[in-house]
Amino acid sequence: MKSSRLLLRLTISVFVVAVLVAGYFLYRKYATDARRSVLVIAWLNDPLAHPDWAIHVGERCGEAPFIFPTSGFIGYLWDDSFRVNHRHQGIDIFGGGEPGKVAVRAAYAGYLTRLPEWKSSLIVRISQDPLYPKRQIWLYYTHLADAEGKSYIVPEFPPGTSETYVDAGTLLGYQGNYSGDSNNPTGVHLHFSIVLDDPSNPGHFLNELEIRNTLDPSPYFGLPLNANTNKGEVPVCPKEK
Repeated sequence: MKSSRLLLRLTISVFVVAVLVAGYFLYRKYATDARRSVLVIAWLNDPLAHPDWAIHVGERCGEAPFIFPTSGFIGYLWDDSFRVNHRHQGIDIFGGGEPGKVAVRAAYAGYLTRLPEWKSSLIVRISQDPLYPKRQIWLYYTHLADAEGKSYIVPEFPPGTSETYVDAGTLLGYQGNYSGDSNNPTGVHLHFSIVLDDPSNPGHFLNELEIRNTLDPSPYFGLPLNANTNKGEVPVCPKEK
């Protein structure tokens, strides 16, 4: 009888400790994510007050393979959580301007596709990942339309475009606030993610909406863009000494 009570107490103690530990880590993660939201709001309210938070289109961080695809503040990171059971699959770069004004350019050379139904999205196939040359990857750009779905993608890439070569730095379009719901537009920004090739169907990209199908962009830009390791740092290139 005593051994049963001891086992029960031990089990309860282990459960309580596990709950406390899990709660601590959840608190740390969501508190950091909430802080990023505060910074995004501050940037959108007055981007000129925070010039040191900005990256600039076409620039490169050190020896990183990708150039910055647009200008603005990298507000949300890869694997951020905006709500329970949600994991952000890329990065959000907020230009701090009006819809249709902040340019979006190719971060790396590749072959561009725009599906017939895509109003605000493009994807570029890179046949050799610059960090892992035996792997093929895709660069996904979205929110290039206004709240009503009017596209800001340049006319050179109409719906149905397939495998059109673009150099790094090619103008793709402009940041917008399209969310798919005209009554609930997003802030003006570019969502950018790195998507894996489908191993069962090479030459086709996996579903970008699932984080397991995307890559941490940190090494491609030379910036701390992983929400699990960035605990509040604004991701900008270090200043040269």
